[in-house]
Amino acid sequence: MRKLLFAPVFVAAMLVGLSFVMHPQPKPAAVGIKWMSWSQMQEAQKKEHRKVFIDVYTRWCGWCKRMDASTFANPVIVNYVNDNFYAVKFDAETREDINFRGKSYKYVAQGMQGYNELAAEILNNQMSYPTSVYLDENMDEIFPVPGYQESKVFESVLNYVATNSYKTTKFDDYQKSFTGKVK
Repeated sequence: MRKLLFAPVFVAAMLVGLSFVMHPQPKPAAVGIKWMSWSQMQEAQKKEHRKVFIDVYTRWCGWCKRMDASTFANPVIVNYVNDNFYAVKFDAETREDINFRGKSYKYVAQGMQGYNELAAEILNNQMSYPTSVYLDENMDEIFPVPGYQESKVFESVLNYVATNSYKTTKFDDYQKSFTGKVK
């Protein structure tokens, strides 16, 4: 009797196992955005020129944390950023000196908090967090986008930059015709 009960259970387990072999699971999204420091990005640019996406944030910024947990965790966004950009996570209040284009950018103390001079420069002195900043392959600034962005809007901006559409099309016109993968 025991052998009779064991046989159907064994056969069922084999069928379930075969279904995974016969129907492979889709490739999972990358675990997360491959964030770099400013210096890592500059080193990577020496080997392969790419556009750069910079997430300018602060540790105390609630909207920055929300963007990390939602927009930057979306598998479509993760894959698109990793495939098309060098991604830099840049704390606007870093006290570390940053060398860029032959200039040293330092921390400027300001009351209880301060800012790094490079953050002020790439944000055009509009210290708003989070802000997404885009650089071209030559590390020239394309434009900053201040504020929290939901995945759908963020995907359209990423695509607008990656495809060089910003050179020929106004963003509002581009966004009207853009159909992305984010649901």
